[in-house]
Amino acid sequence: MQLHQLQRNKKAKSKKRVGRGGLRGKTSGRGHKGQKARSGHSIRPEIRDAIKKIPKQRGYKFASVSPKSVPVNLSSIENVFSAGDKVSPKTLIDSGLVNRRKGKIPTIKILATGKLSKKVLVSGCTVSESAKGQIEKAGGKVKI
Repeated sequence: MQLHQLQRNKKAKSKKRVGRGGLRGKTSGRGHKGQKARSGHSIRPEIRDAIKKIPKQRGYKFASVSPKSVPVNLSSIENVFSAGDKVSPKTLIDSGLVNRRKGKIPTIKILATGKLSKKVLVSGCTVSESAKGQIEKAGGKVKI
């Protein structure tokens, strides 16, 4: 047996080529006129029109992965806490300066807006450089 004498066991199913003239005559299985009868026709899916009408949400591509920290100003700490108090995320929630997010304690950043004259101990919060300077100037301490 030679290579050119090999044959398949089953005949391959050939797809019928429609609409190239000749095969079936006249309209060659494409009906009469219209967009679908033309060569290179393609109809846009209906769902695409619906999707295009929905406006893009602002910032839809680059949503932040990490949750943003809640800012707390020194002026609000001055008003709520007394001298020698401990300032931590739990005490800030208890005092009502910060709310829980989805039942969890959020990350808190203390900012240097306002003035602090009381000695407080800050722990468990991130603190800006200028706020840290003011806390230490008033006699307090910052623990991370």
